[in-house]
Amino acid sequence: MTRAFVALGGNLGDTRTILQQALDALGMLPGTRLVAQSRFYRTPPWGLHEQPAFLNAAAELDTVLGPHELLDALLRIERDAGRVRDGERWGPRTLDLDLLHMDGLALHDDRLTLPHPRIAERAFVLLPLAELAPDLELSGQGTVSDLLANADIAGCEPLPQ
Repeated sequence: MTRAFVALGGNLGDTRTILQQALDALGMLPGTRLVAQSRFYRTPPWGLHEQPAFLNAAAELDTVLGPHELLDALLRIERDAGRVRDGERWGPRTLDLDLLHMDGLALHDDRLTLPHPRIAERAFVLLPLAELAPDLELSGQGTVSDLLANADIAGCEPLPQ
C-alpha cells in the first residue's frame, strides 16, 4: 500500500454533494481505502477570477494503484461528476481532482508530476492538506505546514461540517 493525497475542488452545481460523492468514490476504488478527509473550505477562484467561489477539500488514501492508474481513476470520477475538459485552465468546473503526492515517489512525465508542482502557490490545496498531513515533506518544496505559513489564505474559510 502507498499513501496518497488528493485535492478536490469544484464550483458548479451542488458542489458540497459532488465533493462528498467524489470522496465516496475514492474510497471505493480497487485496492484503495479512504484514510481521512479534510473539512470543506470555501475559497476564492484562482487563475480566472470572474467565476463563483470554490469548495475545496483533501483526501488521504492508502492504495495499491500506481500513480498513472490512480490518475486515470481520478479522471473517471471527474467525468462521472459531469466534468468536461475543454482545454480551458482554471475555469469553472463541477469537479477537479488533483493527485498531489504519493509516498516515496517523485515523478515527472507528460501526464503527471509528483509531488504536484504548484502546491506551494495554492492556499486552497494547502489548507485542507494541512489538516491531514501538516508534517508531510514535499520533495523540493518543504513541509505542508511551512508552505501554508507562507501562503495567502485571504478569503479562505472552513465550512461548518
